[in-house]
Amino acid sequence: MKLRILGSAGAEFPDFRPPAFLIDDQMLLDAGTIGAVLTEDEQWDLQHILVTHSHLDHIRGIPNLADNIIIKNLSHNVKVYASEDVIDAMRSHLFNNVIWPDFTKIPNPEAPVLTFQAIEPRTYHRIGGYDVCAIPVNHTVPAVGYLVRRNGVSLAYTGDTGSTEEFWNYASGVDALIVEVSFPNQMEQLALLTRHLTSSLLGIELAKMPVLPKRILITHPKPQYVATIKAEVESLGIPEIEMLHDGARFEF
Repeated sequence: MKLRILGSAGAEFPDFRPPAFLIDDQMLLDAGTIGAVLTEDEQWDLQHILVTHSHLDHIRGIPNLADNIIIKNLSHNVKVYASEDVIDAMRSHLFNNVIWPDFTKIPNPEAPVLTFQAIEPRTYHRIGGYDVCAIPVNHTVPAVGYLVRRNGVSLAYTGDTGSTEEFWNYASGVDALIVEVSFPNQMEQLALLTRHLTSSLLGIELAKMPVLPKRILITHPKPQYVATIKAEVESLGIPEIEMLHDGARFEF
C-alpha cells in the first residue's frame, strides 16, 4: 500500500495544506487538498474519497475536483463515501446550487461527476479492492475515522477527534496510524473544547490500545505551533511516532 501526503496541517499557511491522504493513487482519505498538488492526470485517477466529517478543511478540494472534471469534458465519476450526517451536510451547505453547483446531477443525474455513498459505521465495505470500515470518533460534528485494509496491510486514520474509545479497538496493531495532534500542551483547554488532541492527550489515547501501531504518523498540527508540537510528541518517548509533512510518501 502506497501513501502520499497531499496535506497534513490543521490550518492553511504557505507550505501548509489541509488534510488529504492519497492511497495507491486512487483513494483519498479526506479531501482538504487536491488540485493544488495533483496534476490533471493524477486527478483523473481518483476514484474514491472517504470523508471523515463535514468541516471545510476536510472537504474543500472536492468542489474544484468536480469542476476540473466537467471542464475537461471527461466521462468520469468519483464516489464520495461518508456517514449519512456528513452527506446531508454536504448536500445542504455545499453542493446546493448556491455555494456550489450540485455535481451529483451534472452533467446529468444518470451519469454525474460525483456520487455520494453513505457508509454504515462498524461494517466492512469493499471499496475499490480495499476493505474499509468507518468507526465513530469524538468531534464537534458527526465524525468517523477509517480503517483501510488490503493484501494484509492495514492503515487507520482518526480524522479529527478528541478523547475517544471505540476507534482504538480497530487501530490496535495496524501497520500505520494517522492520528491528529492539533494543539500544543499549553492549549489543552482549547483542545478539549474543540475536541482535538495535544501530545499529552495523545499519550492517554495511545495507552488505550493493546498493541501500538507499527508507525504512528502525526497530522493536523496548527502551523504556528509545529515546532512545539513536534518536540512535545517526541517527548512521549514512543519510537513509532513521527510528524507528517506535506509531500511525504510511504509504502507499507
